[in-house]
Amino acid sequence: MTFNNLTIVDHPLARRDLTILRDKRTTSLEFRNSIRRISSVLVTAVSQSFKLKKVNIKTPLQKTVGYQLKHQIVLVPVLRAGLSLVESFLEMIPDAKVGHIGIYRNEQTLQPVDYYLKLPRNIKQAKVLIIDPMLATGGSASAAIQFLKNRGAKDITLVCLVAAPQGVSYMNKNHKDVPIYTIALDKGLNPKGYILPGLGDAGDRTYGTM
Repeated sequence: MTFNNLTIVDHPLARRDLTILRDKRTTSLEFRNSIRRISSVLVTAVSQSFKLKKVNIKTPLQKTVGYQLKHQIVLVPVLRAGLSLVESFLEMIPDAKVGHIGIYRNEQTLQPVDYYLKLPRNIKQAKVLIIDPMLATGGSASAAIQFLKNRGAKDITLVCLVAAPQGVSYMNKNHKDVPIYTIALDKGLNPKGYILPGLGDAGDRTYGTM
């Protein structure tokens, strides 16, 4: 199955850590550590698309030309599970700004319900990364993207650990302009809308609230 807007980040270290994340025996501490490591692989892949601008600097020996990021980067984790990936992104992009979107999925209807939104100013000119470990049905991700578009965001990328084909198809249909980066494209969804084989509830496993 091929999707035009999907990039699967295939890396040996990511495969190793995804295996740890999938394993039901993994403790919350091990889960958090693996997410931090795998996020470093993700941010490296996503940042390949960042544009640069030249700047003049002086080394201890002479003048030379260096580079800075051309656009402000805004990280928008989807609460609460998305918070677990933010630290690694900030380590690599320390001047990034961080917004937050709170969305949960109604377990009966599987539809997204929003409860919180706080964004930095001037996201119109920024490159915005929506961060959420799981892309399942696509409803929550699509809603988060629409919230951002309604507030002027134009350059949006979705970053997740694991995606289901149904979620990617939903994104292709509703937001074909938004690239998706993921570590794995899994088989599909169970009747409750959970990704198979997946890794369970990322928020619960991260924070030990299972």
